[in-house]
Amino acid sequence: MASNHPNTNPADGEMSFFSHLGELRDRLIRSVVVVVIIFCVLFYFKDKIYTLIAMPMLEQLAGVKMLATRPASSFFIPMKLALVSSVFIAIPYLLYQIWAFVAPGLYQREKRLALPLLFSSTVLFYAGMAFAYFVVFPLIFRFFATAAPAGVEVRPDITEYLDLVLGLFLAFGAVFEVPVATVLCVAIGIVTPDQLTGIRRYMIVVAFIVGMLLTPPDVVSQFLLAVPMWLLYEVGIIMSRIVYKRRQAAAETETDLNPDHEFEKAIADEAALLKKINPPPNKST
Repeated sequence: MASNHPNTNPADGEMSFFSHLGELRDRLIRSVVVVVIIFCVLFYFKDKIYTLIAMPMLEQLAGVKMLATRPASSFFIPMKLALVSSVFIAIPYLLYQIWAFVAPGLYQREKRLALPLLFSSTVLFYAGMAFAYFVVFPLIFRFFATAAPAGVEVRPDITEYLDLVLGLFLAFGAVFEVPVATVLCVAIGIVTPDQLTGIRRYMIVVAFIVGMLLTPPDVVSQFLLAVPMWLLYEVGIIMSRIVYKRRQAAAETETDLNPDHEFEKAIADEAALLKKINPPPNKST
């Protein structure tokens, strides 16, 4: 039997599905086009970009050049770096496309929370990459250059070097997202700031485990990843307390303005008053 409800029309549901699918396709195409345009610009400077990325290592080699052990590496590795750099540069636009696609299905309070989170996550990701380039790279590459045994000349392969650098960029960019993750968990009600404070000791251990897994096997790079991760966790706790207080204040305001709550409260008060006036008789044993 067909339903008379207007929202149960199969044709409307099918059109709605394909319209959303078409919008997703359009936004994916726009994102790819932007990345391709940026790549076309960066491709002209691919060699200079690779030299810039390799500078922290080249400064520690004292004039020794890197190696390209494969015939095509000297061309494809800088091109790969230009492509990855295009994606990194386009992150704000890519996040905007994601936001524009999901925003119509969000409530107003969710939109107010999502926009600051998108902005802060982008800034923190770039901050993590900058921290890796300006602080971590010089320290760990100096360690690698001086740790070689006597008679061994350190001449890194450009392919392995790029893989190492990109892995560190992603690792530090992800670690710098810790405050956003903690605030988001508190905002959606998974945990409370007090619970985050209670597991602080475990998070310190987790930070050093993550540093061990995501960085090269040396104490310096592991320490440089674990300590910022722990400090950012503390920042996340501070920010989550602010969000938690605002959320509680908003919930109390909404409860006070809810007429159903007022009606239920009046019924409960009347029942309590009647109970005081006419107390139940004591049962004799």
